Formats: sequence, C-alpha cells, structure tokens
Amino acid sequence: MLYSTTAPVRERAPFLLPRELQERLDALAREHRVPGAQLVLDTGSQVIALHTGTADAATGAPVTADTAVPLGSLTKPYTAALVMLLADDGDLDPEDLVAEHLPELRQLPAVTIRQLLSHTGGLPTGPDSDTAGRTTPAHYLAAVCTAQDALFPPGTDFSYSNAGYVAAGRLVEEVTGMPWHEAVRTLLLEPLGTVPALLGDPAAARPVAAGHAVNTATGRVRPVRQNLAPLEAPAGALLASATDLAALGRALAGRSELLPKDVALAMRSPQPAARPGALADGWGLGPALFRQDGLLWCGHDGNAQGTSCHLRVEPDSGVVVAFTGNAGAATALWRDLAEELARLTGIRVPAAMAPVAQRATAAQSAPVALPECAGTYANGGIRYRVALEPDGSPTLSVDGDLAIPLRCYPDLSCDLVDPDTGRPEPGGRFHRDPATGAIDRVQISGRTARRIGPA
Repeated sequence: MLYSTTAPVRERAPFLLPRELQERLDALAREHRVPGAQLVLDTGSQVIALHTGTADAATGAPVTADTAVPLGSLTKPYTAALVMLLADDGDLDPEDLVAEHLPELRQLPAVTIRQLLSHTGGLPTGPDSDTAGRTTPAHYLAAVCTAQDALFPPGTDFSYSNAGYVAAGRLVEEVTGMPWHEAVRTLLLEPLGTVPALLGDPAAARPVAAGHAVNTATGRVRPVRQNLAPLEAPAGALLASATDLAALGRALAGRSELLPKDVALAMRSPQPAARPGALADGWGLGPALFRQDGLLWCGHDGNAQGTSCHLRVEPDSGVVVAFTGNAGAATALWRDLAEELARLTGIRVPAAMAPVAQRATAAQSAPVALPECAGTYANGGIRYRVALEPDGSPTLSVDGDLAIPLRCYPDLSCDLVDPDTGRPEPGGRFHRDPATGAIDRVQISGRTARRIGPA
C-alpha cells in the first residue's frame, strides 16, 4: 500500500469525545459568527454527528441533523459520480471525446470526459450566473467553450471550470434521457439515503438553511440570496447536510454498494496534468486530492452565497469528515475545527492548502523579483491584471477589483498577501511557454488565465 494507515482515534470514554467536540463546535461558531454548523466524524467504527445554532437568522429556525445547506461546488463530486456510474454501466467511456456526445463542444474536439471531470480540458470557468441565466445550457456551452477561449491544449494543465460541469450535467441528460436533477435524485441521492434539495425549489421536502453574511454597517449577521443560474445546477445547486456528505464520502472510500470499489478508486486516483495549485495537491475524476502526513485524502470544498461546506475522506482507514456552515466565515471555522479534531482525536484532516511561504524549503520560499509577470491575462470574460508597484513588487487585480500584493518564488509559484495583515495566502503560479521562455499564463486559486497583453 502506497499510503500508510492514519493514526487511530485516541481511546476515550465513549461519551466524552462527542461532548468535547460539541463544545468546540459551539464555541467556534460563536467566535466566527457563523449562525449554524454541522459536523460528522466517521472513523469506520464510530460515527459522531453534531450540529449547532440557527439555520436562518431571519426566522430563527434551528439547525438540525437533517437541515440541508447550499453546497456550492460540492455539487460537482455528485455530478462526477453520476458520470462514472454511467461509464460503469457501459453507456459512455471516460476516454470518449465530449464533442461526440455534445455538439455544442465541437469547437473543442479533443477534450475527453476524463479531462472534463478533472478540470484538465482547458475550458474557461464560464460567465457569471446573471449572464448564464439568460440562455440555455447548449447555447451557454457553445458560447464559452470556443477555440479562441481555450486556455491550454487538453490534458496539459489544470483550470477549475464550472462550464466543464455544466457539460458533465449535459452528458448525464443525453445518456439517461432525464433532466440532471431527476438523474441525480434517482441514481445517486435516493440510493445514498439523501432527501433531494435544490436551490430554487419552492417546496423543499426537508428543512433548509440560508446562507449568511455580516452587515458591515451594523455588524449583524443577515441572510443572503443564492444566485445560481438553473443551467449551472450540475456545478453547484445541491443542498445537503453533513450526514448526507458523509454518505457520499463513504461511497468514495469504497464503503458503499452504490459506487463499485473500482469506480470509487478511479474517481480518487490522481489524474495527469492536474496541478490545482492553491486548491489542492491533485485532482481525481471529480474529487480533489490532499496529501497529509504521507496519506492521500480525497474530497471537495464548496462555497455558495454565504455558506462553506467541506468533505474529506481517507480511504485506507475509511475515515470520513464532513462539515457544513451557513456563513462565509465558516471557512475559517472549518480550518480551526480541523485543528481541534487533530488535538482531540489524533486525526489530522487536510483542511486547506498552505501558502508557499509555509510549505516550501527556505531556498524555495525566498521571494524573488519577477518583473516579466506584469501583464493582462484572460479566462473567458474575466480579466486578471498583474501590475508592478514603484518598488517593482507585483500586485493582482481581477476585473478591476482592489489590487492585492503578490509574492513570487523561484519556481514561479506565488502567494497572495493580505493587505491588512501582511499574511501570505495561497495564490497560484505563473507558466512559461516552453518554446519562448516567456510567461504566458497565470493560475490563481485554481483558475488559469492566458496572457493577452501588457498590464
């Protein structure tokens, strides 16, 4: 076995560990001003399911174990699992060219289903939800998946793409003859024991949570509206509880009859050229991959408007950790909670990637000047501008937003620098054209952009 088994949970009185975890979850939710949160820890021999707080600040409805939270991008592993189940049935093959199934991708004829699921097809991320809301899935894909907007040759690099998962949802519809929401309900959610819930459903069959943000003027936590075009549903429309996420996690670990073991293994196997930088250490066919203490975990993160949800699975031991929080600040809560899990259980969960400054050697993490990185880069309609300050240090702005300092390193990786605290945060990396040696791309937070002009 390539990866050793994770450290077992420390021996404790059965009632003591859940109580301690509940106390820490309650305290961290208050500290981070997150109205409600859920946590499930499944060690393979014990399942601890906890929840705290309020599902909706406007109504005061409590969070329960059954409350469904908007998952955002954690919808994508469900869509990937659907595609892989269809492949297991022989209805398609991961090596199939997507354009053979979807004529709207005919301008990118070399992209395979495998590359679609692993974000290595070179597809742009796609337009914003407001723009996508005014068109159909086929027109959307034809408009954004063009030869002109391709970010790199398929199978040579990584760029996180919502459009890719809109296409994956279309594949499901073409093969099954069912709308994506019916296919995910029939083939995946109900077999997992998950009561379906989707954004925009006016009559949800279970309690649902709102996302929340802090009103900067009053300091109060307020509900926020979810904004996702219906055609983007396969990329981000599901709502689920931590218990539901844990069921998916057990399937990815090969602990469920729903996903055959070879399908689960294929989904969590590292894919060629999948170098997601600030998002993870690698990518499978749907799940992200994280290395921690010699172990390879899989999972995914999801952020909808005012929610933050996370799934981690260590398949050798069968450990599954699932978390939902109904505020943007729940991302920080999740990271602090992972530290508490390590302290209380001995299980070190890879909550997030560390900046280069923390994970590289001293020589690799010594900042360098990189004046040639200055320029304008494009991912579809999104513009990334890297400019140089008077002292030569680079800054990054996206679509004209506030410029954030960049710290560059000898291997062309980079960190973002919090302008208020000066702390480095995971950024991404620049790329050189192998033929010319010129910097021609930048990857920020997993999304790659091509250089199109000067700063």
